[in-house]
Amino acid sequence: QVQLVESGGGLAQPGGSLRLSCAASGFTFEYYALAWFRQAPGKEREEVAGITNNDGTTYYEDSVKGRFTISRDNAKRMVYLQMDGLRPEDTGVYYCAADRVKYSFGVSTYNEGSWSSTTYEAWGQGTQVTVSS
Repeated sequence: QVQLVESGGGLAQPGGSLRLSCAASGFTFEYYALAWFRQAPGKEREEVAGITNNDGTTYYEDSVKGRFTISRDNAKRMVYLQMDGLRPEDTGVYYCAADRVKYSFGVSTYNEGSWSSTTYEAWGQGTQVTVSS
C-alpha cells in the first residue's frame, strides 16, 4: 500500500524558514519522481517543486525559485522541502506526491515540461503551513 506522510508544517514569520518532510512506504522509492504541491484557502492546488528519481534534477514553480529547495534521500525513503524567505502568500496546505516514472524509448518522461502536470498516483494527507507576523 502506497503511503506518504508529511510533517514539519507550522507557523512561521515572514522571512522565516520551515522544513517539510515526507516519509514514503509501500513502493519502490527509487522508481518514483516526487513533488510538493500546495493549496491556499479558496484557491486551487498548485505545484511547488518536483524532483526526478534518477539524477535528482529539480524543478520549481517560479514564485519559489531561489527560496525553496526540494531534496530526496533514497536510503531513508524521504523527500524534503526546505522553505526559506517565507512570505504570507506561501500559506497553505502542503502535499507530498509520488509518481512512478515512465519511459519512452529509454528516456524519462518526467521533465521540466511535464512535472507540474503529471497525474501523480499517490498523495499525502497534507501539512499546514502558515506564514504570518
